[in-house]
Amino acid sequence: MTDPFAEVVALLQPSLPFSKQASGAGSWRIDVAVTNDPLFCVILEGAVLMSLEGRPWLELQENDFVLVPAARDFTMCSVDGGPPKGQSVHTMLDDEMRHGDPSGPTDMRMLAGRLAFGSPDAGLLLSLLPELIHVRGLKRIATLVQLVRNEAQDDRPAREMVLTRLLEVLLIEALRAASSNAAPPGLLRGLADARLGSAIRCIHADPRHGWTVERLAREASMSRSVFFDRFRREVGVPPMEYLLSWRMALARNMLRRGEGGVKTVAETVGYGSASSFSVAFTRFVGVSPMQFARQGTLEAG
Repeated sequence: MTDPFAEVVALLQPSLPFSKQASGAGSWRIDVAVTNDPLFCVILEGAVLMSLEGRPWLELQENDFVLVPAARDFTMCSVDGGPPKGQSVHTMLDDEMRHGDPSGPTDMRMLAGRLAFGSPDAGLLLSLLPELIHVRGLKRIATLVQLVRNEAQDDRPAREMVLTRLLEVLLIEALRAASSNAAPPGLLRGLADARLGSAIRCIHADPRHGWTVERLAREASMSRSVFFDRFRREVGVPPMEYLLSWRMALARNMLRRGEGGVKTVAETVGYGSASSFSVAFTRFVGVSPMQFARQGTLEAG
């Protein structure tokens, strides 16, 4: 059956516009505003404290991986709490940024970077993810991050293709590791629920099917009312809203890539006619399918 993790990551079309290595010595602090591209970091050595705006402090240790999918302000500092805001020293040493004492022994080393997503539905897809993905001590993720960085720095044949595949694997590994009942409402928590996961996989496996709450509830072996309430609680949106969002994500991707006309796209995502699809698409996206396809052609040109 179709794997929703893989589909979501593939539709996101990840790329790596920026990455750097940083180290810390003594007492230091970084205040960061994530405004556009999601940010990730992996702790290579030592430990740091991190706090997202409005959340308690979190201690990150060696091999920990963090992904901040959406725009948020956050602070990272040495485990002693760091100096007051605006009083930390940053120095460029060879190929890494040093935070704190430029000549002191290294207490921490990390690799940080920004991810960019090519999909016009990135906002929609990221909204299904937690505001913070934290994976504790999984060495294979630290290894993947290092491979991503090495590939980004080397100018070798098929560099972009290899980088894209590595980023996709990295994100899938992060989502796998973060998928648990402890995750906040969203796709990860829905998939971690065995019964809801069955229904979500049905949607992804056959988006053109005439799914209703009743049919999805049967796939989940639950009553309609219990399924509806549990889906909304665990995924964060009602079942039919999730189905619509996924169909529109697929439709936008097909239109942008020029994979068939409006009628073909409509049939692929579960609409009986081009006209009914056009009405739904225009209401959801704000422009007609034809206008959206033309915009995609102009951007590609």
